[in-house]
Amino acid sequence: MLALAACGREAGPFELRAARFSDLPGWNADAVEAALPAFRRSCAAMAGRSDDAAMNPLERLGHEDVPTLSGTVADWREACLAAEALREAPSPAAARSFFEMQFTPVEVRADGSLFTGYFEPSYPARAQAQAPYTAPVLTRPPDLLTADLGAFKEDLQGQDIVGRVEGDRFVPYPDAETIAADPPEGAEALAYIDPNDLLFLQIQGSGRLVFEDGSVLRAGYAAKNGRAYVAVGRTLVRDGAMALEDVSMQSIMAWLRSASPEDAARVRHSNPSYVFFRPLTLADDALGPLGAQGVQLTPGRSLAVDRRFHAMGAPVFLATERTEENPAYARLMVAQDTGGAIRGPVRGDVFFGAGEAAAEAAGTMNAEGRLFVLLPQRLAARLLDAQV
Repeated sequence: MLALAACGREAGPFELRAARFSDLPGWNADAVEAALPAFRRSCAAMAGRSDDAAMNPLERLGHEDVPTLSGTVADWREACLAAEALREAPSPAAARSFFEMQFTPVEVRADGSLFTGYFEPSYPARAQAQAPYTAPVLTRPPDLLTADLGAFKEDLQGQDIVGRVEGDRFVPYPDAETIAADPPEGAEALAYIDPNDLLFLQIQGSGRLVFEDGSVLRAGYAAKNGRAYVAVGRTLVRDGAMALEDVSMQSIMAWLRSASPEDAARVRHSNPSYVFFRPLTLADDALGPLGAQGVQLTPGRSLAVDRRFHAMGAPVFLATERTEENPAYARLMVAQDTGGAIRGPVRGDVFFGAGEAAAEAAGTMNAEGRLFVLLPQRLAARLLDAQV
């Protein structure tokens, strides 16, 4: 349901509540040991950072005297060392004991909770444009620049804009329709795929490009053009092409494939956001692509979150409500990715992996639920004391 995710509410006020592990729905039934390798990979990514570095420099609670939800790197060192001390394949009891001894669950409460899914797709590709494979998977163009607004004005810390220089002016980067018609100079084509497949590759942020000879290129997110993401599912609902309750990844793709080329292009280009890619060389083929934290994603255990509120590497327990399409989902995960449509403190996107089963699960997941962040005990105590 990533194609509809932007229909959710923007981030608003939220509150934090201390919880016990017994308060987490389904905690005792979950195989929490499966999340431990993902947490270790996150610890390795933060190992080289200084102790006083903010775990999440984008986070804001709105009060200067309140410590951030994620604290500093130093707050997480002890938990990371304890995770490394466990043997490679700890027993389920040992893994559960690790999480319960090192962390305090803190529930994040806010309006507009929404949990969806994403996956690593595979698409047929060609080295040269050949109908229907006419859309290039472009690398980041050299003229695409990101400006850190916080470097110019202190109250804009954590905000940036994307554009390019024209003459003596910094201007917005072209939208998706313009880029499709006239690719930026210097952007190389990694491969050519069906234009509808490119839309979903950009929504997912990564994927496998499968060539005629069976060779595979894993493409990962490199940059985006800075334009606001617009859900194409919203476009189809607005145009009366389908009802809101019928929108899914599968129904959107079916509509695009049955539409005329002109209508399909119009719907695709209603989303002005455009994603550029880079080839990935990954250490473990069994894992997913690199997430925003720079570590490979773990199917079923990596979660994309809003980086304004959550730190990359934080364990989070997700508990969704039962829907007609999905059973209740209760699982310990690790915040390791983000996305343009993931907006809000109680908003998450589950990485389901690769393959048809992952695609089906990701395409149908769309549920409200609860989110518990597992914070190192001393950080949780400071934070909750400051909130009182």
